[in-house]
Amino acid sequence: RDARGAPAAAAMEAREPLRDVRGALRAVLARLRGAGRGRAGFGPSRAGSPRAELCQTFQVTSQEATKLSLAFSRPPLPSAEDCQKLSEDVQNAIFAVATVYYWLPKGQGTTLRKMVRDATTEVVEGVIQLTDTILSAPVESLPQEQLISTGGVWEACEQVSNLPRDNQAAVVSALSACLGVVKDAVEEMEHALVEGQDPYGDIMEDEELGFRGNRDTYWSEADRQLLSSCMGLMKASKACLKKVLAAVKAHGKADSPEHIAQLDDVADIANEISPSVDELALSMYPPVNPLAVRLNAAKLASVLKKVLEIAKTSHVCPPSEEGWVQFLNGAVDHNMNKIKNFTQGQL
Repeated sequence: RDARGAPAAAAMEAREPLRDVRGALRAVLARLRGAGRGRAGFGPSRAGSPRAELCQTFQVTSQEATKLSLAFSRPPLPSAEDCQKLSEDVQNAIFAVATVYYWLPKGQGTTLRKMVRDATTEVVEGVIQLTDTILSAPVESLPQEQLISTGGVWEACEQVSNLPRDNQAAVVSALSACLGVVKDAVEEMEHALVEGQDPYGDIMEDEELGFRGNRDTYWSEADRQLLSSCMGLMKASKACLKKVLAAVKAHGKADSPEHIAQLDDVADIANEISPSVDELALSMYPPVNPLAVRLNAAKLASVLKKVLEIAKTSHVCPPSEEGWVQFLNGAVDHNMNKIKNFTQGQL
């Protein structure tokens, strides 16, 4: 029994350097996540293109992860010495990726930096997952999980080619993502509000909900009048994002610290639209609490007014864009005033 166990014990020992690497990568990951909360800074700018360096380091990481996976995919498994070398190469590749992120100049924009950080984090998470899989796999076997983990690292590394070239492109990407989410929310609520439709039609009747005549599962006529104005506010959110996105595409520049900072301000406040739309939509389902609806509508209206104000005072809104800013401000006020009128008796 001891003789048979000797190769297995040796193989486990050979993997030991991987445990050390996993620990080091977890520390890198923790620091990257901390950078998102302002605990870790960026170094000063240095020569060379951060994007080109990032592409190169991601490619090297993909190659080193592949070598590591192949080494543990079939017998004979690597010796302790070989495993040490493989582990060091993977660790150095990840350190290089993280270093390029930390050297990314502050002045290039917080929206761009966040996207680079997210891409870097995904690569580190992928390599940690791969080391976990190798360490937990039975000796001399290639589990499906290892193939999946390796593919995950490849995918994460390939994402570098999709990273925006500058902060203007990063803000366009961020606004497009927000617009997609808001469009979905508007369509979902429009679908639910179709005349006569039961918003809980996809839920089977059961003892807790009561039978289908329960008024808590339907909108009253008064509810529908209130929700019509809420829909107007949600549609104004969609229009606002579309117009701001078009303005950033047409006029946005990442050619000076002031312009880059203005783009970040637009992206930061626009990021608040989607959660605010979601909160309003959730409060619109029966049983409707008019005061909760009014509160959430007021929050959304406030965010939209801020978005329009920040966009208007930035370089993305030259005089040619002022017309839609004024129109959407009016649309927000109009719908919010109607919501206040419908809920006045509830105060």
